[in-house]
Amino acid sequence: MPNAKVLGEKQEIVAGLVERIKSASAGVFVDYKGITVFQDSELRNELRKNGVEYSVIKNTLCHRAVDELGLSEMGAILNGTTSLATSTGDPIAPFRVITDYAKKMGDKFNVKAGFMDGKVLSLSEMSEISALPSKEALYAKVLGTMLAPITSLAIVVGQILEQKGGSIEQAAPAVEVVAEPTVEAAAEVAAEPVAEPAAEVAAEPAAE
Repeated sequence: MPNAKVLGEKQEIVAGLVERIKSASAGVFVDYKGITVFQDSELRNELRKNGVEYSVIKNTLCHRAVDELGLSEMGAILNGTTSLATSTGDPIAPFRVITDYAKKMGDKFNVKAGFMDGKVLSLSEMSEISALPSKEALYAKVLGTMLAPITSLAIVVGQILEQKGGSIEQAAPAVEVVAEPTVEAAAEVAAEPVAEPAAEVAAEPAAE
């Protein structure tokens, strides 16, 4: 039986795999048995440039990790030589790079299984995903689609104005702000004399 130190090291490796797979946006398991050291270095460089972590893993320890994550169906592929490519950023990158390399290497390098957002993918699904452009390219495409109507409108307006001998700048009316002076009226207090009516004494004849 393994001693406490070895057992502790294995538990740390399993915990690391669990965290790595759980935090990954996507990942691919690969059988790398036929490639040379140079080809392996070439692959690692390409994966690194695309933000993908790649390493050789032990099947028994990874089996424990996928079981803990509820991905036990992946246990069937954990035999022979196994490496794992994961990405926490672009979920398409691992599939694209690994699939392209597998096509280049033929039977020397094969895709075993893959996952995305905690879901196990079939080989056909991985093939379809690998054909998609990168996340950055998708963002650029979506942004271009959003800006297309505005850009088209600007081009059309510009062409119409050019035909009339004007420009977009001239077409935009200048907004003039007219500042009006503030008139302050002085308060005038008019003192009017108070008229006091004269008392009239009417002398009435005395009745006899």
